[in-house]
Amino acid sequence: MKYKAITDLDLAGKRVLIRVDFNVPLKVDDSGGTTVADDTRIRASLPTIQYALDAGASVVLVSHLGRPGGEPNPKYSMAPVGRHLSQLLGLDVISSPEVFGEQVEAIARSLAPGEVLLLENVRFEAGETKNAANVSEGLARLADVYVNDAFGTAHRAHSSTTGVAHLMKEKAAGFLMQKELDTLKKVTQSPDHPFVAIVGGAKVSDKIGIIEQLLTHVDQLLIGGAMAYTFLKAQGVEVGTSLVEDDRLELATELLARSGSRIHLPTDHVCAGSFSNEAPSSIHQGSIPSGMMGLDIGPETVATYSDLIGKAKTVIWNGPMGVFEMSSFSKGTFAIATALVGATENGAFTVVGGGDSVAAIVESGLSDQVSHVSTGGGAMLELLEGKVLPGVEALSY
Repeated sequence: MKYKAITDLDLAGKRVLIRVDFNVPLKVDDSGGTTVADDTRIRASLPTIQYALDAGASVVLVSHLGRPGGEPNPKYSMAPVGRHLSQLLGLDVISSPEVFGEQVEAIARSLAPGEVLLLENVRFEAGETKNAANVSEGLARLADVYVNDAFGTAHRAHSSTTGVAHLMKEKAAGFLMQKELDTLKKVTQSPDHPFVAIVGGAKVSDKIGIIEQLLTHVDQLLIGGAMAYTFLKAQGVEVGTSLVEDDRLELATELLARSGSRIHLPTDHVCAGSFSNEAPSSIHQGSIPSGMMGLDIGPETVATYSDLIGKAKTVIWNGPMGVFEMSSFSKGTFAIATALVGATENGAFTVVGGGDSVAAIVESGLSDQVSHVSTGGGAMLELLEGKVLPGVEALSY
């Protein structure tokens, strides 16, 4: 697909509608006011917003926040985000009381070059997630140009990501969107080898597509998390009371057969008798005793995986190696994060994506020491599976 970049457009004197991803966590401060708890996603959008302002445009921003269920809910208002954005940009951001409509259109028409309007939460409109024509048309009336800079929502065919784009003659990708697409294009189309992928998480069923697609590209595929126990059981290994998808055992067997020796599974496990951070844990080689469950990869597996990662030229990581939210079972996941940093220092191109993986590398304090941390878990997964993202397709010409 061919699409324009924001730098390909003449924005001077035009109103630019930018779809951003301001779905950020909020908190209540000491004075009882609501503020932004983590502004990472807001900061990621600043280059695109600032470029449009510097080019002489006025900017209308549209985003969702949380899951308000298609109706107004003060808990999910964009107002706190607007106040924070004002501080970051160093100018007054106008907060709209609605998503679209005559009042909003009047505000948008009155914008001077260099001014910013932040619309109310687009998911206050029930039609947003249904790609409803009235929402798309309402948004289209607010601007002359459409720019999508919200990679994290590009896999959703919503009014603010696809519907409005189809109605706009001038449209383009923002800097963040471009960076994400270029990064994942490099990983899927022209990776340097050895290419190692690390896939974790709870269920094989959630990752079937990405595993099948990665097997056409990678030299080594390292499996961790609870999904590993479905693979191990498929091999006849005793896994105790570990989480297993019995209805996916046949699929796991097929994937193992197809992979040759490229799929690697844990050889030792950090186990406990119950799913609790306080439960006494022990390390077991090979099989897991009856009444015990695997909750993290063991030190032998960490060493093996770290060695393979260290030899790689391209690494992609999606999904934790264990229940990293519990400190007793987080060592494997954080060890993988450390291994990625080492690979990056050795010249490898390293990409982290998926909510839990991103959370883990951020928590480890190492997110700025890998090549790229994706802002879109679901969108990244679908791209890696070879799917077309509706939000990107809508920008194409």
